Amino acid sequence: MNYVLRGIGVLATVGSISLLAFSLPSGGEARGDGGGDDLMPRLTHTAWQQECASCHLAYSPALLPRASWRRVMGGLDQHFGENASLDPATQADILRFLEANAADSGRSRMGDKVMQRMEKTAPLRITETTWFVRKHDQVPRATWSRKSVGSAANCAACHRQAEKGVFDEDTVRIPK
Repeated sequence: MNYVLRGIGVLATVGSISLLAFSLPSGGEARGDGGGDDLMPRLTHTAWQQECASCHLAYSPALLPRASWRRVMGGLDQHFGENASLDPATQADILRFLEANAADSGRSRMGDKVMQRMEKTAPLRITETTWFVRKHDQVPRATWSRKSVGSAANCAACHRQAEKGVFDEDTVRIPK
């Protein structure tokens, strides 16, 4: 009887440890990823969210390398046809954040994936990256010009959980 109770105790202990071990974040989550292959790193930065998201989705820094973010932030007076100029302190603060979390920073699995397929050293647009093109290769060109979509840069038109950083194919709904 004593051996049975010991055996049950051992099994309970092993089960508890296993449950705890498998419920802890994986290596990717510890680096800021949401855990899935199509999740962006969960990041918060007040100025980035306020300034960038006031006009469009606050794109994850993991979608472009540092050199690209420098180009984007260095040309805010002509930001894709708009004047998105910021005061120098805010601009520098956002740039530091973007560089620290860029695709080539080594801080996220998504950034690592973007960099694995990077052909241009500093693309200006996320939609110019090999990663983006490959992920959207089955989307007909005409889809991007639909009024309900607007452009390839309007992630939230199809990715219903884009604001949360979720871009997996199960949540995609391409509008008519």
